[in-house]
Amino acid sequence: MSGAALGLEIVFVFFLALFLLHRYGDFKKQHRLVIIATLLAWYLCFLIVFILPLDVSTTIYNRCKLAANSSPAESNGSYVTLAPSKQKCFKPWSYIPDGIMPIFWRVVYWTSQFLTWILLPFMQSYARSGGFSITGKIKTALIENAIYYGTYLLIFGAFLIYVAVNPNFNLQWNQLQTIGIAAANTWGLFLLVLLLGYGLVEIPRSHWNGAKRGYLLMKTYFKAAKLMTEKADAEENLEDIMEEVRKVSESIKYNHPLRKCVDTILKKCPTEYQERMGRNMDDYEDFDERQNSYPSEKSLTKLHKQVIYSVQRHRRTQVQWQILLEQAFYLEDVAKNESSATRQFVHTFHSQEPENKIIQYFYTPTVEWYWECLLRPWFYRVLAVVLATFSVIVVWSECTFFSTKPVLSLFAVFIQLAEKTYNYIYIEMACFLTIFFLSICVYSTVFRIRVFNYYYLASHHQTDAYSLLFSGMLFCRLTPPLCLNFLGLTHMDATISHKNTQPTAYTSIMGSMRVLSFIADGFYIYYPMLVVILCIATYFSLGTRCLNLLGFQQFMGDSEMTSDLIDEGKELIRREKRKRQRQEEGENRRREWKERYGNRDESTRNRVVHTDQKESSFSETNANRPLSKYTRSNGRTERDRIELLQDAEPLDFNADSINDDPLESDSGR
Repeated sequence: MSGAALGLEIVFVFFLALFLLHRYGDFKKQHRLVIIATLLAWYLCFLIVFILPLDVSTTIYNRCKLAANSSPAESNGSYVTLAPSKQKCFKPWSYIPDGIMPIFWRVVYWTSQFLTWILLPFMQSYARSGGFSITGKIKTALIENAIYYGTYLLIFGAFLIYVAVNPNFNLQWNQLQTIGIAAANTWGLFLLVLLLGYGLVEIPRSHWNGAKRGYLLMKTYFKAAKLMTEKADAEENLEDIMEEVRKVSESIKYNHPLRKCVDTILKKCPTEYQERMGRNMDDYEDFDERQNSYPSEKSLTKLHKQVIYSVQRHRRTQVQWQILLEQAFYLEDVAKNESSATRQFVHTFHSQEPENKIIQYFYTPTVEWYWECLLRPWFYRVLAVVLATFSVIVVWSECTFFSTKPVLSLFAVFIQLAEKTYNYIYIEMACFLTIFFLSICVYSTVFRIRVFNYYYLASHHQTDAYSLLFSGMLFCRLTPPLCLNFLGLTHMDATISHKNTQPTAYTSIMGSMRVLSFIADGFYIYYPMLVVILCIATYFSLGTRCLNLLGFQQFMGDSEMTSDLIDEGKELIRREKRKRQRQEEGENRRREWKERYGNRDESTRNRVVHTDQKESSFSETNANRPLSKYTRSNGRTERDRIELLQDAEPLDFNADSINDDPLESDSGR
């Protein structure tokens, strides 16, 4: 089993990252390099979270072997027996051989740092560039990142000069490497505590509120009002951009040198706008004969960038509006079915997507009613209580993990108790649940936050390339300090526990933080205590209230603006519901009309065909063989004529002009 657990987790994490990226990204429309870079960043970060518990169990086993070798012991099979205490150091089922984990962590860590500090920022600028060639996009990306890279080089160069001039410092390459890692982890820890303080409160509260039907429905109405405003703004912005594209397309003719750039812009426009602009195009005209002011390539590059952004935003708001409508309709159905006496869940509208037959077989209307109306609220309440308990344990441990005598961190207590009995399965499960909960609190906040319209992770394949790359940068910067914070909570980091024991392979890659004592003994220990203040601020919704005062409407139950938006959203949902009902009623009437009168038309045609067959058989008996061939062809011609007369639509005698052929006249239909 050596290395088998590592291989299984590597494969599992890859498919997990691929699934999440498929949910948020669009593999068909987005550039392959963007997909690959984002997938690699997400994959490496998730991999660190899943592999770290195996590193902890392997380190505990190695410590046991060192203790056994330093005391009288005897070997017996796959474990070592300590002579004084008679304890057995069983080899864990997920044991990773020596030498693999350091190489693994070194490759994963430095690859993620290369992505977050060098490659992904460059690709962000490349993805947002409006250039028409690869060279132009690379040039734009280099110019935009010149200040970004120059700032880091300036700080690093000043530090090197200070170290070289000051005789008191004698730093070697390993120490410089540790200083660079500490600087990156300090920046990540600063952002980590902010996100963690929000997630520790908001995740349990969101699940508790998820059990309230009225709360979810009111919040959906609120979202509908806000999304309609954003949707109208996106449509108006797209119309303005398309008007500029139309003017540019009409001014730059076919033989203009910049016409290729205009064609590239037109390909990014929606299909209906392309057809509209194509009909308004003039014939071939020499651009030198007209003394007009043509736009420059720089202005076309800016217009190209605006077109990409406006089209993506318009498409995203359209898809989100349809998804929100389905959620609102479903929540209204749940509210109606709660008082159902038959205990059968009845939907107002049928699902537009085909349902899986297996799910439809087991998830019957009766099962759906019991789950949605009876079991699901209680399940969410119990889950919220469990998550709130975890949050309290995390907050307590963040404030007390620096205490080693006595050990006050609950996570460290759990690990040390399991270490005494060498229960590796319990150790790995405890470590996995702890770091998994911390990761959920941090990563879910990354998926929830929205920086205006520049960064927004939208599900159902509606996230743009810039937001995907930015999320990859955040994950790569947050994951290493998150893992170090976890090792500190469990006292597996020698810097926190102050024990001369074998460190984990992950800690050995980070290096000894004693090089910078003010960071190791100050910032890393006392800064996480701020999570208490952030949790209190999140519990009382101080950030939401500040945003509401600044004019950014947030969902608040005691706000008059919130009530107005809820009423507006409720009216919008009611209007869309009536529209959907009229569409379904029209489709039902057409279906009934076709079933009722379609059979009558079919019987009429069958009688006509039967009469023609009798006439053709009579002509065959009274004529010779060559004439019968023409008679059959005449019969087919007569049938075709009768069917055409039956399918032809009546003339409109109220039209201004009547053409001889009604099938070729648009006004005669």
